[in-house]
Amino acid sequence: MTALVGVAFGSLLTVSMLLVLGLAVTANVQNTFSLLNDKAVLATGALERQVRDHLDLAASAVNGLKTQLDGRPLGPVAFPDLRPVLLAAVHANPAIDVLVISHPGGEEFGVYRSETGKLWPFRRQQVPEVASRYSLPEIGMNAPATWGPLMTSDGSLYANVTVPLVEAGRLSGYLTAAVSTEEIGNTVRQLDDGPFATVFIIANGDEVIAHSDLERLPQIDGKPAVLPARIADLGDVALQRFRTSPRLENFRRANAAGVDVRDMETSDDGPDYLSMTKTIAGYGPGVWTVGQYYEASSISREVQRLFGSAAVGLVSIVIALGLSILLVRRAARPLSEIARRAEYVGSLDFDQVDPLPRSRIRELDQVYQAFNAMVIGLKAMNTYVPRSLFRKLMRLGVDSAAVAQERDLTCIFTDIVGFTSVSEHLTAPETARLLNDHFALLVAAVEAEGGTVDKFVGDGMLAFWGAPDRREDHAMAATRACLAISRSVQAANEKAVEDGREPIRLRIGIHSGRAVVGNVGALDRWNYTVVGDAVNLCERLQTLGRDVAPDAEVVILASDETVSRIGAAGAAPLGAYQLRGRSGPVTVWRIDDTVMPVEPVASASLGLAGE
Repeated sequence: MTALVGVAFGSLLTVSMLLVLGLAVTANVQNTFSLLNDKAVLATGALERQVRDHLDLAASAVNGLKTQLDGRPLGPVAFPDLRPVLLAAVHANPAIDVLVISHPGGEEFGVYRSETGKLWPFRRQQVPEVASRYSLPEIGMNAPATWGPLMTSDGSLYANVTVPLVEAGRLSGYLTAAVSTEEIGNTVRQLDDGPFATVFIIANGDEVIAHSDLERLPQIDGKPAVLPARIADLGDVALQRFRTSPRLENFRRANAAGVDVRDMETSDDGPDYLSMTKTIAGYGPGVWTVGQYYEASSISREVQRLFGSAAVGLVSIVIALGLSILLVRRAARPLSEIARRAEYVGSLDFDQVDPLPRSRIRELDQVYQAFNAMVIGLKAMNTYVPRSLFRKLMRLGVDSAAVAQERDLTCIFTDIVGFTSVSEHLTAPETARLLNDHFALLVAAVEAEGGTVDKFVGDGMLAFWGAPDRREDHAMAATRACLAISRSVQAANEKAVEDGREPIRLRIGIHSGRAVVGNVGALDRWNYTVVGDAVNLCERLQTLGRDVAPDAEVVILASDETVSRIGAAGAAPLGAYQLRGRSGPVTVWRIDDTVMPVEPVASASLGLAGE
């Protein structure tokens, strides 16, 4: 009674504190992921703004110049008149490195910024190396500012934007501005949060044009990595996993803002990473991907703090539970005294029962006085009823259970292979649904062959044939049920693969022999069950499937006793095995309908596979 009260009170306290702790941890988890969502949005947003501000400045400049140059002659003779305009525009826009006018006749002239920062006028024919900084896209007369492909010149990378120039309603030329990405690279390095973070920009799908940690990457031919470079050639293990890494759905707010968060797991012993990226379009033929990745350990510290808080809460619950049990035991001492005296009453040893004293607690005092009155009454009854008869009346209080009996039957035992690893990726409702659907297939196959499902043990099932109704073909019926289970599991796996779910693998053991079957239990809790060595051997056969066919979708192993009763149809001999708990070796057969298909209803005598 003391233990029961202690458990009840402690359970109530534990459940209450667990609810409070669970709500607190849930709120903290939500807050943590909310902050991580905000971090993803803010970090990628800042990088996107820096990129857009730098490039849009050049686009605004060429659009502004277009209003001045439209309608003016643009031939080579006009270059002296246009030179001051171009010089002023480049001088006013530090982001522009080259500003060039292209004439439809092939003449190109403009202004470029040298490495010293000085501005120089040029013609393409005179300074051809400057022309490698820009590219003229194919645009029409009414086209807006259009960004061309990235260009590499003297180890530097340039983005270029072009607008058409119009005179008298016809296309008179093009105005192109080339912008160095060096400033973008400086911005990328400035936004780097530290040694656990890397900021990067990818263009044209797999070309890295900015990277904040180039010096930490492995050298190529003894030289530091140089940009631009393809992801595969850069030596950044994390970026190589970027495209193939799974997307995390926990970052819903970040996803809604266009931020893609991915879990980048490395195949070696190196750290895992978490990437946060955003796609930018409109600055060339392809799209740009801007973002950063972090070592997962730096992000998981936030979650680890949550686990630390939860651990402190759990320790507090354990301490509170221990104190509550101590208090309950102290409060339950009077009940223990009643229980001690009640044991003497149960054995009719009334001479050992002393009267309980009075108590200052009213409820206990009432119990004490009622117990004392009961003892007095039993003593008085014992005066008129023989003690031996009274003991029999006290001992026989309920009807005896049905006598268990030994029967010849066949048992099967099933078990899902690797269920723990399968279920750890599922929620509780998904796990329950998986088991329910699986057991439904098993029960249907067993009941279709007239079998009895004994119990479900975790992800396994025990069933038997031959009781309570007697039948001579119980081994054949059990075998047909196992083959039906195999077909059902294979069909369910095909459907699971189509739905994108993980298929399951199943082991089944079959054995025939004598076992005890009947009502087993106590008081009002009885179970009609089967026990004995036959059940144990059945389970051992199922376990053996792990060694015999570890990769099989369904493996069915039967003992020699079962196979001898079914004629070994569809069975292949595997040899003798020493199973745990058995004194001698057991001959094991594999039941497989691919060896010799067996129809759901078969004759009692079937041929041995291969005979």
